[in-house]
Amino acid sequence: MASWQISLERLVTDRSTALIRYGFLLCGDRGEAEDLMQDALLRTFAAGKSELDAETAEGYVRRAMLNAYVDGFRRRRRWAAVRHLFDPPASSGDGEAMAADRLDVEAALWKLRPRQRACLVLRYYEDMTVPMIADQLSLSQGAVKRYLSDATKEITSVLGLADTDDRNGVSLTPTEILTELSTEVVEVVGIDSKRGRF
Repeated sequence: MASWQISLERLVTDRSTALIRYGFLLCGDRGEAEDLMQDALLRTFAAGKSELDAETAEGYVRRAMLNAYVDGFRRRRRWAAVRHLFDPPASSGDGEAMAADRLDVEAALWKLRPRQRACLVLRYYEDMTVPMIADQLSLSQGAVKRYLSDATKEITSVLGLADTDDRNGVSLTPTEILTELSTEVVEVVGIDSKRGRF
């Protein structure tokens, strides 16, 4: 078995769930997240990077997923206009509050523009700094700050998060609100908080 096959097998076996969850945070749809992962695996291993170990390959795959998401937004937006016609009706039962929270977070993330969402996911999920995000997305640091600022304002207004903490009346910054929100996302989406990954 060639070394690239071993790396691919290890990556798919050990990290496919994490990669799908990463894709889910970007695009908001599990099926589309799986497609993003498959396309990224194909692009990564078809590009002649045959000597990659699984850890290095995961970085390439994540970058390919991010690029595919940002580049393919227009195609996905067309499908989103009719996707609701194919979704099965939601069933009620135990965990309705958790499902409602999840839907609220999904809806809030879905309303963001692709680069806003990408910056938000990289900042609050991947815990990257502004310079790291700028490098990852090939943007200036000012553009990243602007995307984060706009995304923060939009997501806090969509979710109806208050600007003050009810416990002691202290004003919270949007960053503090989003940090608290990222904890909710971890619980709602099912991210392994000990590893900081999906």
